[in-house]
Amino acid sequence: MQSLPDINSLSLAEQVAQMIVVRASGYLFDHQIQYPQWEPPAAKLQYWLEKLGVGGVILLGGSAGEIALRSQQLQNWAKFPLLIAADIEEGVGQRFAGATEFPPPMALGAIAQRDLDTAIQYASQMGAVTAQEALAIGINWVLAPVVDVNNNPANPVINVRAFGETPEIVSQLTTAFIQGAKKYPVLTAAKHFPGHGDTATDSHLELPVVPHAPERLAEIELPPFRAAIAAGVDAVMSAHLLIPAWDSEYPATLSQKILTQQLRNNLSFDGLIVTDALVMGAIANRYGTEEAAVLAVEAGVDILLMPLDPEAAIQAVCTAIESDRISLDRIRTSVERIWQAKQQVEYAMSTLQELAQPAAWGTVNNILQETQIISGSVPISGDATSRALRNLVVVDNLLNCDFLSEISPAIAVPKQLGYTTELIDCHTSVTAFESQATLLQLFIRGTPFRGSAGLTQLAQDLFKRLFQSGNLQALIVYGSPYVVQEFLPTLPTTTPYLFSYGQMAAAQLKIMNSLFDL
Repeated sequence: MQSLPDINSLSLAEQVAQMIVVRASGYLFDHQIQYPQWEPPAAKLQYWLEKLGVGGVILLGGSAGEIALRSQQLQNWAKFPLLIAADIEEGVGQRFAGATEFPPPMALGAIAQRDLDTAIQYASQMGAVTAQEALAIGINWVLAPVVDVNNNPANPVINVRAFGETPEIVSQLTTAFIQGAKKYPVLTAAKHFPGHGDTATDSHLELPVVPHAPERLAEIELPPFRAAIAAGVDAVMSAHLLIPAWDSEYPATLSQKILTQQLRNNLSFDGLIVTDALVMGAIANRYGTEEAAVLAVEAGVDILLMPLDPEAAIQAVCTAIESDRISLDRIRTSVERIWQAKQQVEYAMSTLQELAQPAAWGTVNNILQETQIISGSVPISGDATSRALRNLVVVDNLLNCDFLSEISPAIAVPKQLGYTTELIDCHTSVTAFESQATLLQLFIRGTPFRGSAGLTQLAQDLFKRLFQSGNLQALIVYGSPYVVQEFLPTLPTTTPYLFSYGQMAAAQLKIMNSLFDL
C-alpha cells in the first residue's frame, strides 16, 4: 500500500477515480461472489484499484476474519490508500459473522423514552464498539449512524434502523453514537440527507416523494443532521428522494439546491458528501451510470458510492470537465476533502481478539433485556403437552436468512422441548394445522429491496387461523414494533406474547428463556 502522494501528481482521471467507492464481495474468492451484478471478480477489482486508482471499497459478505484478510488484500492492490466502508449500523456483526451485533437503533429509542441518560450511554458504547471492531478488521469508514426520524410506521426501508420517531431523541442518540465512534480513527456517516423517515416507498426500488414544506423539514427532518454535524460527523450520505419544496426536478442525491445550498451553505457542513448507492432503482432506473455521476458531482457530491460501471462513471465526469460542464476546481475541492479524511483514519489493523469482547456483549444483552416485551400467561405451562406441538417460524426470505439455523435458539430450544419446526416465507404454502398447539414466531422488520408488506399479510392470515382454531399457544415478534400493532387488538390478554427488536441469536435466546422459564 502506497502513502498519499501530492494531489498535484494525480492525473485528472486519477483525481476523479478518488471520488469513486466501488462495491466488492467480502469473500476472498470469485466463486463465492453472491451479487455478480454489483460485485466484480478479483481481476476487475484489482484493475480498478491498481490501475484506475479508485478511492474506496464498500464490503458485504464474509465473516469478520475473512474481512480482515480481504481488507489487507485490497489495500495491497490499491494505487493509493483506500477508504474501506461497510453498512454496519447495528455493529460489525450485523454484516460480518463473529463480531458484535447490536439490536436495531430503535431499541435505544425505546429506552430513551423512559431513561434518556441510559440510552445515551448505550449509544455511545455502540458507536465505540462498532468503530473499534471495524478498525480491527481493516474497515475505516463506518456508514452509520442512520439519523432519519422514522415518523411513518409504513416506512419499508428505514423502520427500526432509525433511533426513533422524534427529532429530539434521534438527535441525542446520534450525537452519542458519533462521539463514541470518534474515540477511534475511523470515519462516520450520517444518513440519509435530508431525511428518509417519512416515506412509504423503498428508494432501492423506486423514487419516493417527500411532500413537506420547508418549515416542516426544518422542524422534524433536519435537527438530527444539525446534531450530527455539531458532533463532528465526517460524512453525510444523501437520500434518493424527491423533495418538491426544495427541488421539483432532481432527487436530493442529484440536486445542487439540496446538497450545496441546504447542506453545505445553510447547515455549514464541510465534510464529505457521499451519495447513497447509485445502483439503487430510484437513481439507476432514471438516469443511468454516466449522467447520474455527472449530475451528482454538479450537485456537490464528493464521493460516488457504487456506480453501476465505475470506469464509465470516471470517464463521464472527465468528459464533463473537458467540455467545461464541470470545473477542475470543483474536482480538486472534493479530492482535497477525501485526502483530508484519509489522513484521519488508521490503515494498520488491530487484532481479532478485540472482536466480541464480554463488555460489548454485556451492552447488547442489557439493551435486549431492557427492551424485551412480555405479556400474557408466561412462562408456558405444561398443560399443552397432551397434544402435538408446532413451532411455526415466519421469515421474509428463507434463502437469505442468516439469523436462523439448526442451532438458533428460536429453533433449537423448542425442538428440545418436543416441538416440530416449520419455516415458511412469502413463497411457502402452509399445511393444515390440525390440532397442534403452535408457537407463532414472526421475524419482520424493514428490509431494503424486499419490503415487508406481503410478509405482514401472511403473518396476519396465520395468526387469524391459529387464533380462531384455538391453536395459538404464543405469539413472538422479532423486529418491527409497528407490526405488533396489527395483532394486539385481537390478542387475548392471557395469550403469551413476546417482542424483541433484535433478531439475532442473543435476542432469540432471551425470548426463549422468558417463554419457557429456562
